Amino acid sequence: MNYIDAHSHIWTPDTAHYPLAAGYFRDNMQPRSFTAEELQKQMTPCGVNRVVLIQMSFYGYDNTYMTDMIQKYPEMFVGVAVIDQDAVDPKPEMLRLKKLGVTGFRIYPKNLPPERWLSADGMRKMWKTGTEENLAMCCLINPQDLPALSRMSEEFPETPVVIDHMCRIGESGAIKDEDIALLCSLAKHKNTTVKISAFYALGKKKPPYLDLVPMIRKLYDSYGPERLMWATDCPFQVVDQTYQDSVDLITKHLDFLSDDEKDAIMRRTAERVYFR
Repeated sequence: MNYIDAHSHIWTPDTAHYPLAAGYFRDNMQPRSFTAEELQKQMTPCGVNRVVLIQMSFYGYDNTYMTDMIQKYPEMFVGVAVIDQDAVDPKPEMLRLKKLGVTGFRIYPKNLPPERWLSADGMRKMWKTGTEENLAMCCLINPQDLPALSRMSEEFPETPVVIDHMCRIGESGAIKDEDIALLCSLAKHKNTTVKISAFYALGKKKPPYLDLVPMIRKLYDSYGPERLMWATDCPFQVVDQTYQDSVDLITKHLDFLSDDEKDAIMRRTAERVYFR
């Protein structure tokens, strides 16, 4: 097995070498430690040999711990960075981080209303650079943010887009058909993919997560397996549940998938989007 976990966070208790961003404190780090090596202890027994690291909010725009771990384990990790998405010209920082193993950038609405969250000039420059450099825009959003994302994808159709955690549908416990339909409608954009992830946080929030299967089936019908990618969202997946619980939903409980389709979701999609 050579699975790719398309979404995991890491951090270190060594705040002397890797200081926290303003407004964050050691008490915010729960668990107190989840280093690259601690992630390896979780992933390796489950057949995962590569991971897309997602910059943790504790560090703000300082992606150093993540990029240092990418440099330390270059065959195992690539990264999704967080930069100032409101910057006048984000391109130089995007190019600098690309050289350090970053292949995507996390974006989110902050405090902007859904219709305006992608409207800034700096954001358009990010998307233009995404097209030019094949860097993914990785969206941590809710269903109400999807119409603006669809418009941006029409403006920049060649920019890779990844929607995190099935657009967090079911985070409240309720999995609404209209939210699923809206997420499925973005499948018309050929460079949009969806992470099948964060099962611990959606729906009933308990393994084996069978209540999520109908939503995953609808996403499969709309996007196909080549535009879906599995991920855990560690370390949060392993606080009260296990890494294997997340793996098992795809590999054991989606009986509509062939072995080849499972391989696409568990490896090939993330490989195409992030590892290059």
